[in-house]
Amino acid sequence: MQSKYLAIFVFLLGISLSGFSQDKKEDSKTSKKEETAKVDEVPVVINDTISRESIDPLSPSRAAFYSAVLPGLGQAYNKKYWKIPIIYAAMGTGIYFYVRNDKEYDRYRDAFKRRLAGFTDDEFYGTGTTPSVSNDALIRAQRTFRRNREVAILVTIGMYALNIIDANVDAHLLQYNVDENLSLRPHYQYNEREHAGDLGLTLNFKF
Repeated sequence: MQSKYLAIFVFLLGISLSGFSQDKKEDSKTSKKEETAKVDEVPVVINDTISRESIDPLSPSRAAFYSAVLPGLGQAYNKKYWKIPIIYAAMGTGIYFYVRNDKEYDRYRDAFKRRLAGFTDDEFYGTGTTPSVSNDALIRAQRTFRRNREVAILVTIGMYALNIIDANVDAHLLQYNVDENLSLRPHYQYNEREHAGDLGLTLNFKF
């Protein structure tokens, strides 16, 4: 009789343990599902990282200063190396014509001074009794070469100043903001009330 009760007790205990294990399994499955759902519910934030070069407000003045110290150095600072030969060619041309006209002016001036001193042995007098180049011609030649000399020096100074301005403007343009965070663009929108299209201009500014 006792063995019969013992068998019934063992049978009931086995049923309860199996039910408890199933409940535990279901609870573990439910907790796993909840954890999975929580993981799935976590929002994924993607940072929009746009690499932008920092703006240096002193860059234009620095480029201009470099070009003032040495022509072409500001262009090298802006990495516009192809402009350096053009600058030196323009300034070199101005200096060449200045030196050439200065030498010619000195020749005619020295000859005119010797004429005034009573000498007839200058290079423009010739071998005859009358000079090959008159005194008036010497004066006109001096005026012409002096004017050409002044124009040449003005052109050289202008090229020097243009070299400084070009370096400054280039440095400004290199930092000009053209990204989509600051843009002015036209747009087209269909108006459903009037059944017509609307044209406009949109200013976009994003922080």
